[in-house]
Amino acid sequence: MNSLQKIEKLNNQTKGLTPEAIIRLAQKEFGKRLTFASSLGEEDQVITHMISLTAPQIGIFTLDTGRLFPETYELMAKIQKRYSMPFKIYFPDAKAVERMVFEKGINLFYESVENRKSCCGIRKVEPLQRALKNVDAWISGLRRDQSITRSDVKIFEWDATNKKVKINPLADWTLVEVREYIGTNKVDVNPLHEKGFISIGCAPCTRAIKSGEDIRAGRWWWEQPEQKECGLHNNPRRPPQAK
Repeated sequence: MNSLQKIEKLNNQTKGLTPEAIIRLAQKEFGKRLTFASSLGEEDQVITHMISLTAPQIGIFTLDTGRLFPETYELMAKIQKRYSMPFKIYFPDAKAVERMVFEKGINLFYESVENRKSCCGIRKVEPLQRALKNVDAWISGLRRDQSITRSDVKIFEWDATNKKVKINPLADWTLVEVREYIGTNKVDVNPLHEKGFISIGCAPCTRAIKSGEDIRAGRWWWEQPEQKECGLHNNPRRPPQAK
């Protein structure tokens, strides 16, 4: 069975399943070769809680870019105290960051899309690649209604950049469902969400959104909507065919 066939089979098995059941299905399929990449957003906090209840053997990691909000670090500390699962933090390569800042300045990302993507590449994409090096699949908190760039997200899909299977247990959920789960289960979340920050990334690149704006409008707000991905998720999702 090639990668495409496996993904189609798994997606067929998800019909009618809850996100918790999808997580159990992924764990059964990939075992120790599965990990969860948490961005510490509301969706990811929900998934962390679900993993703690259904499959605590799944490893969890996050990326510390070095430019996060103080509130995000406080949330990291809460997670590490509340849950007993292994929780790793990956950092960007220090020399690469130093070279980038020396050559292009500390806030280079405001100057061009190219600079911003370069910064994201060093601070986020490369650490993610290291984190996924020894696994076959990873879980993320993507949902279809988060943005126009995510409207075709599948529960099981192919991550062409990292050559892994990616699992999105909350792909079908709305933000209302996410927040209902948070309230019911008393899940810890970033206090910035209550101040209008829906999608939270690096502090210089995130602002609160205004009424009526797209939920990712606060990320890289100086760019056009179709460009608003950092490189972790915007890649073709069709796996290679078996030869």
